[in-house]
Amino acid sequence: MNVIHIQKLTKSFGTTQALKGIDLTVKQGEVHGFIGPNGAGKSTTIRILLGILQKTSGEITLFGGDPWQDAVKLHRRLVYVPGDVTLWPDLSGGEIIDLLGRLHGGLNVSRKKQLLERFQLDPTKKSRTYSKGNRQKVALVAAFSCEAELYLLDEPTSGLDPLMEVIFQECMAEIKKAGKTVLLSSHILSEVETLCDQVSIIRQGQIVESGTLSQLRHLTRTTVNVETGSVAIGLEKLSGVHDILQDGLKYRFSVDSNAMTEVMEVLLPLGIKSLAAEPPSLEELFMRHYGDDIRERGGV
Repeated sequence: MNVIHIQKLTKSFGTTQALKGIDLTVKQGEVHGFIGPNGAGKSTTIRILLGILQKTSGEITLFGGDPWQDAVKLHRRLVYVPGDVTLWPDLSGGEIIDLLGRLHGGLNVSRKKQLLERFQLDPTKKSRTYSKGNRQKVALVAAFSCEAELYLLDEPTSGLDPLMEVIFQECMAEIKKAGKTVLLSSHILSEVETLCDQVSIIRQGQIVESGTLSQLRHLTRTTVNVETGSVAIGLEKLSGVHDILQDGLKYRFSVDSNAMTEVMEVLLPLGIKSLAAEPPSLEELFMRHYGDDIRERGGV
């Protein structure tokens, strides 16, 4: 069953087209990573799913219903955590968690207590005293304390320190084990790589790649570190080999997946002393689409 089904979705703000025909499917029980930098269209897509924004054109269903027409009914089945949480300043963290739980239809009290301890959140303090990280913890504790079928998480770990990021990943593993469905929007690529079954990369309002990490890795290059018994003559002439670095008889290079057999035919007669092949990381997949943009901004 498809929990989320999006086809040819567009959204315009005046003359600016934020979404340009997005196709996205999230199946029941799947943790789907939705990655791209700020301004790519992630939050706009999620706000349309929540019924906060109305689509310009295209097809979008949530649990088979219309997010705009059936928002109240659909919201009983999901929880949402934004990347920038705003809280009622005069309420304590605990009061806000309880309020959000009641709005959802109830929460698991023992689960809430356990999560407060795990996230090291003091629920007695007024929310106006909280740091950004603690405001984020309030939203996460409230979300994970509720029973939901779908978790819409839009940069949920924004402001969390590395220790709390680990706790978040543990909670996500528990949700995944329970068969819940998650759409995780994030720019933390290691987080997505650790947690997600499927990944969609969005650029300038369009999905540029989608699939399992294994499927996406077939579309890019593997990094090879090898030490040979003699000089690897002719390696640089192979069409699928790129970026060769040589240190004596040690070589490091990247190779297209369809050229690996040809590379091994060159290396084997040389007497391989050591060989390590590293599959491309999600960061490398991401840089394939965004590398030029980031370099232009001076990011690398």
